[in-house]
Formats: sequence, C-alpha cells, structure tokens
Amino acid sequence: MYRILSASKDTYITNRIINNSFRAKDANVGQAGTLDLFKLYNETTLTGSTGQVELSRILLKFDLDIITTMQSQGKIDMNDSSFKCFLKLHDVYGGQTTPSNFDLVVFPLSQSFDEGLGYDISEFQDIDASNFVTASIRNGSPVLWKTEGAMSSGSLGSDVDVITSGTLAFYKSTSALTSLSPTQRFLDGIEDLHIDITKVVSGTCSGQLDNHGFLIAYSGSYETNKKSYFVKRFASRNSANTAIRPKLIVKYDDSIHDNHQDFIFDVTSSLYLNNFHYDAGANILSGASATALTGENCMVVKIESGSFKKTFNVSQALRGTNRLTGIYSSSFAISSFNTTLRSHILDSGSITFKEIWSTSNEKATYLSSSLTISNNKRHSYENIHQNLLVSVINLNEEYKSGDIIKLRVFSENRNRDIAFKKKPYEKKSQIYHEMYYRVRDFQTDDIIVPFDSSGKSTRLSTDSSGMYFEFYVDSLPMGRTYVFDFLIKKNGFDTIITDAASKFRVV
Repeated sequence: MYRILSASKDTYITNRIINNSFRAKDANVGQAGTLDLFKLYNETTLTGSTGQVELSRILLKFDLDIITTMQSQGKIDMNDSSFKCFLKLHDVYGGQTTPSNFDLVVFPLSQSFDEGLGYDISEFQDIDASNFVTASIRNGSPVLWKTEGAMSSGSLGSDVDVITSGTLAFYKSTSALTSLSPTQRFLDGIEDLHIDITKVVSGTCSGQLDNHGFLIAYSGSYETNKKSYFVKRFASRNSANTAIRPKLIVKYDDSIHDNHQDFIFDVTSSLYLNNFHYDAGANILSGASATALTGENCMVVKIESGSFKKTFNVSQALRGTNRLTGIYSSSFAISSFNTTLRSHILDSGSITFKEIWSTSNEKATYLSSSLTISNNKRHSYENIHQNLLVSVINLNEEYKSGDIIKLRVFSENRNRDIAFKKKPYEKKSQIYHEMYYRVRDFQTDDIIVPFDSSGKSTRLSTDSSGMYFEFYVDSLPMGRTYVFDFLIKKNGFDTIITDAASKFRVV
C-alpha cells in the first residue's frame, strides 16, 4: 500500500525586519503559495543595533486519524517493519538565490496552531494567527508560543513548543527514549525535503503523542551562527500545482502471495482460502455452535494423490501482526524426491493433487479443490528480456477521489507457446511475484507514485485468479489523467511496461 495524505494546514512564521524599522512578528502568511525558510544575519538593521538575526520556521499538519482508522481496520500494522511514513515537501526553485550545505530538522509540535488568512510575503502586513508570537486564537484570546518563534524545545511531557525526544513503546520493545527530531542534509539547496517521520506518526497514532502538527527549521547552529541562508522555498498546500503540495507518504507491504497457479516442488509455498458471508469477508463458522475459526492452527489442509497424503496446519492469515478476517493460509513444501511421487514427476513434470480444507479432525470439509505442483523450471543459460504484454482488465475510465479500487492485472509473455483448443477457454495470466506498479501523470509524465521495490509498498498480490493490487485514489490530485506502469523483476532483469492500457481520470 502506497498512500499519499495531503496537509490539512500549513504556514510559516517569521520575525523579518521591515524597512529597517520594525519586526513583522505578528505577520501571517497562511494562504501563501510557498513555504519559505530563511535565516538572515546582519542583512538589515534596526536603528542603533547590529548583528540582527531574521528567520522563519515552517508549520504544517496532517490528519493522522486516517492512519489510525487503517490500523483499526487491519489495513496496515504500524508495528510491522514495512510500515513507513515520509514527509515530503517539493522544492520550488525559480532562479532565486538558494542556500547550500545546510541541515533541516523536523519536530512534532506540542501545541496546536492556526493556519491564518494572510498571504503577503513581501511586506508581511497581514496580521493573523499563527505568527512569530502567537500560535493560535482560542475563545477570542491569543495563545502564545512558550518562547517567540516556537523556540522552546525539550522532551515529551515538558512545557515546550516542540518535542525533541520522548519515551515511547514500539512493537516487541519496551519503552525507550527515542529521538523525535529527524534531520536531512541539503547539499545543493534545491533538493526536496523527504524525511522519515515513522516514529512520530506511530507514536501519535498509538496515543503516545498528540497530533498538533510539525515544525521545520534550520537545524542547530544554522539558526544561530553568523551566516545567512536565503531562501529555501517549498510549495505550500495553496500551490496552484496540486502535484507538488505537501505530502505525508504512508508505505506498507500489504501484498499477499498465493501459489495456487505456480506451486513448485521442494520450495516452501503458500496457499490461501477466502471465506465470504453474503459477499463480505467473514471467518468460517464451525460446528453446531457456529464457532468462528480464528488464530493459529484453526484448521488443516490435506494434499493427496493416490496413496500419497500430507496434512498441514492452517492459520488465520496475518498482515503484520493483524489477523485477516475470512482469510486463511498454510505454507509448506512437497518434496519431489518422495518415493511415492518420484517416478510420476520424472515422467510428467507435474502432479495434480486433491486439496481439501477441513476441521483439524477432518470431520467437516470447507473446500475441496485441486492443486497442480510442478517441477522447478530449469533451462540452459538464456540472457534475454521477455516480450511482455500487461493490461489492467477491470479499470474504469474515471474514479472519484474517495474511491478505494482493487485492480486485476493480466500479464503474459508474447513469445510463449500457446496450445490452441477447439472449445472456448479462459487464458490464465502468468504470475510474477516481484511485480510493482507506479502512477504517472499522463500529460506531464511526472511520477506521482514511484515503483517501491525496496519497501514493497507497491508490490502486486497474487491469488488463484492471477495478480491484483489495491489503490487509494485520494493519493492523486483531482482533475488529472493518469496511467499505471509496471515493473517486473525476473531472472535478474528489470522490465518496465508503460503501454498497459491503463489510463484513467480522477474527478
């Protein structure tokens, strides 16, 4: 799962000196199209003073309730190692002077802020909260920062503006002091901000931190040394270009890999069973008391052919540490060197077994089917790419922003041998267990969702019918046309398919 969340509010606060006469500490730029970070040393002066420092700091917030809901629904597991959250701000370089060789730091805020209605980024004449002095207005009264500029920092539980660290508990670990202020180095100065904030998001969604948003600033001495850094500029959520607005990227490997179509001897593989009640996923009800089958080793699957019979435990399927309602799985291997099977395997290269899912005592059968297990494919060295055809077979022309879609993908090697039959038959998709999707803007070719083969958040799942993936349409700006591209990693090659007949529009 790769999901992009949009910021619910953003702004920046500043104490900029105006006309060498006063500081615009009460200025608000909540509706500006950019988020500007700068630090100026002795660039302007107030009457009778020298060595003046002017700076800005970015504030932004995301609705993290969305992640909490996905966790409660079992869509994600925040404790799983594949769960990652990244804050991304897009650089806006327009030829202006840009600093280089600096660090930016991201802090969770310990109190809320108002976005405000200001937009003057030249004279800073719009007065509103938040600003350099005031964080928000509550019941008609100003709520001030603990220290001007939200400069007060400290550990979780302290009376501060931003949190630098806290004692948090994560999966399979006891509570420990954790840094909550990640940094990123900018060498050229025109890079995007792309920083891992998983610990902060996990701490917030688990109720250990309050969600007041984030503050972004120059790190450490960059705000206090005798140098100027002007100006690092990011697109805000008011940017006319919706594709470059601030993003919280949520990544999680939710792929499921069923081997009904490509089970091979000698290799541990997985079989899955789905159960439905009136078209909704539901746990199997067993016995006269209709007891739901849940947890570990709640049933068995028997694999048999002739005198050969093997029985394996079946458990409710896991996604991270969450059990999946109505989905059961078993992982096992069948040896090709079994004396009962060996001669038949050598003669035909495969065996079709009976596949029986039943109660642990085998008195009640839930599903009786068949499973073909084949020899592992071996051939002489072949150093060529496959000529692949890929298409999304259930794609609509349009989707609404709130849609969650499950797309079925068909793939085949155009050069594979086809056995023609007189009677009609359904052509099966080839299965690839290392296949990934990305989303590309059809008009601009900008990559909105990239291939994620390392984190596997864009990995396709497999089942007895082929390959599929689930996608959250709200990750994409509305009013644009997009296409899905695919990456297949097989036999040491990476094959990218960009002609998958997968164009659609978000309305």
